[in-house]
Amino acid sequence: MGKKIVLTGGPGGGKTTALDLFRREFVKNLTIVPEAATILFEHGFPRGSNADELKMTQQSIYLLQIQLEDIFALRNPEHCLLCDRGTLDSFAYWPGELDEFFQVASTSFEKEVSRYDAVIFFETGAAGGSDIRSNNPQRTEGQKQAIELDKKLKSVWSQHPNFHFISSQDSFIDKVMAGLETIREVLGKS
Repeated sequence: MGKKIVLTGGPGGGKTTALDLFRREFVKNLTIVPEAATILFEHGFPRGSNADELKMTQQSIYLLQIQLEDIFALRNPEHCLLCDRGTLDSFAYWPGELDEFFQVASTSFEKEVSRYDAVIFFETGAAGGSDIRSNNPQRTEGQKQAIELDKKLKSVWSQHPNFHFISSQDSFIDKVMAGLETIREVLGKS
């Protein structure tokens, strides 16, 4: 079975653009697992407007993420899976504590971390003062919220033993190249 890598980070980090480039670079041995939240929201799934709804939404995203990863692994057993976000991303949007999230999801931090061989974290461009507006209609976060989500995601994912932080840089090309080198490094490890 192939390795599994998460590409994560706050909104406006360049993940979507980078994923398209990574797909082209590693066409023979990498499969992209799409983002669960985008799939749901593009098809009318409600985002939630109160704590109970937000929790149900994040539970749905979490469960879909697991199913997507499992299906893509079955279909591509020899490929490395590069996941557009991972199961722990739901916590950043969870209106409560991490322990509550694990209890509701019937899981643990250790179990979720062990799902992935590596984590590549693209810091949001908002952290460096860049405008994160895009043509993605599913992105609803502003600059301030993007920075807050980025910090929350980093606090959780940085505990992974194979965590790679790629800062918001002046050059997006440099950021993508750092991501490419990290993927090459992970793929090169046996």
